[in-house]
Amino acid sequence: MAFISEFGCWLPARVVTNEEAGAWVGADAEWVRGVSGIEERRFARVEETVAAMASQAGLDCLRRAGVEARSLGLVMVASGSGERSFPGPAAETALLLGIPGTPALDVPMASAGSLFALGLAARLASSLGPILVIGAEKMSSIALREPMERGVAVLFGDGAGAALVTPDRGPLELIDVELASDGAYAADLCLEPGKPLTMNGRSVILQAARKVPAAIRAVLQRHAIAPLDVAAFLMHQANQNLIVKIAAALGVPAARFYSNIRRYGNTSSASMLIAAAEWLSESPPAPGAPVVFAAFGAGFHWGAVLARAR
Repeated sequence: MAFISEFGCWLPARVVTNEEAGAWVGADAEWVRGVSGIEERRFARVEETVAAMASQAGLDCLRRAGVEARSLGLVMVASGSGERSFPGPAAETALLLGIPGTPALDVPMASAGSLFALGLAARLASSLGPILVIGAEKMSSIALREPMERGVAVLFGDGAGAALVTPDRGPLELIDVELASDGAYAADLCLEPGKPLTMNGRSVILQAARKVPAAIRAVLQRHAIAPLDVAAFLMHQANQNLIVKIAAALGVPAARFYSNIRRYGNTSSASMLIAAAEWLSESPPAPGAPVVFAAFGAGFHWGAVLARAR
């Protein structure tokens, strides 16, 4: 048994509008909004590294939970945009949290990383104690690599989100996990060292629109829960049009899928936890209400986590 005690997030101060982003690739602001649902995104400063953003989101989460960092049994950091090939940002994040010596684990997965980390934490918390799960991405440093592609450069933003997973208490009990991977599509969404992001947008949208609803149905069916009975879906904020497609595939109103992509763009593995932090502050669920987390990303990796409000 494991629980989510609290969420946290951190976003850079610089706001990049569609007018600015569209100018990079010869697109107007309305085109960007139409293809993605994005109106603006945040870009980090040079000194705001992945680890720096991760530590700020982690501290925000711990402050909200009223928990000291020294009580953590593990820090997990999901990121596909770390500044180094190795070491990843996890150990530095733990250092910035003031807990050198605490085990820190990197989950180097784009977009789906925080979901996989949340699923792992749900299994490990009973033996390790409280686990801080963080998704942090500096996608601006990747999206702006030349040559910039029209359908890629305008999508991404920077930020970090966090969740505190505990073995004993919290407003959300983690009930079940459904995770999957398929390397047959690895070339359709990938990043090679020093090169621009490669994305076959049609393949990504097609596969995500099929695989995410299937994962959500699988985790719900094991507990005899209908999609319409789910109070909220907290999903990786990849594209508003994709979120609407997935809602339609499940037969639920799109409004059940919390969305903040309009303000932040696609922050990859950070996005689901940033969305969750805002959602819990704005719309805490009624006791007993099912809540679903879901994501799809490079790999391809995808899945769903079922929780229940306490």
